[in-house]
Amino acid sequence: MKQRLRVLVAVGALTLGVVGAGTAQAATTGRDCPTAEIFATNNTAIITDPADPRLKNRLTRFDHEVRGIIRANGARPGTSKLLDGVFWSGDLKQTTYERSREFDVNRVGRDGLHHIAGVIAKQYHQESVLTFRCLPRTSPETDAVEIQAPGVSATQLHDALVADPEARDELGGGSVSLDGRLTLIAPLADLPLAQKFTTSLGVDWAKAQVRYGDEEFVS
Repeated sequence: MKQRLRVLVAVGALTLGVVGAGTAQAATTGRDCPTAEIFATNNTAIITDPADPRLKNRLTRFDHEVRGIIRANGARPGTSKLLDGVFWSGDLKQTTYERSREFDVNRVGRDGLHHIAGVIAKQYHQESVLTFRCLPRTSPETDAVEIQAPGVSATQLHDALVADPEARDELGGGSVSLDGRLTLIAPLADLPLAQKFTTSLGVDWAKAQVRYGDEEFVS
């Protein structure tokens, strides 16, 4: 996962009441959120064509291998899901695409999560791998927010990024699961912008789920 891409991961949570334009659904730390999440891919190419056949790869072998890495390093792998990422490349001045997977990880601490992500980055020649630890909103380590919302396609995400220079430059992009669920990660300070961008996709903010936590790009 390239560090310039601000994709996904998730964590902890409380009701979002600080945005000022409605509230989102609350997520309960520890009940519907794993200890941490890892977002990773084995892709090393820059893909600019949405019809590229590499974007149809289900990453099945990669899924099994990463689960093995998680288990071998003392943590417990949870569920894994495919994601279609759409990102803005400032260097290319156009959108790029990436097929990746999100891995739930349990029974892992901060240092253990960092180590596992480092092993994945090295083995699959990634510039960095994104991790997110589940934390309460009030934790001093919380520095980012994850927004999840149903009813969004990769095409919608692409078109919205192209149409919104501020969102594409500050947020970088996001990902959509195969069943049409948006995952958008943003720094805590960019939460108002992230909400504005999410609603521009046609999402009912009251149906969005907001989670808080600590993100890290591990090389």
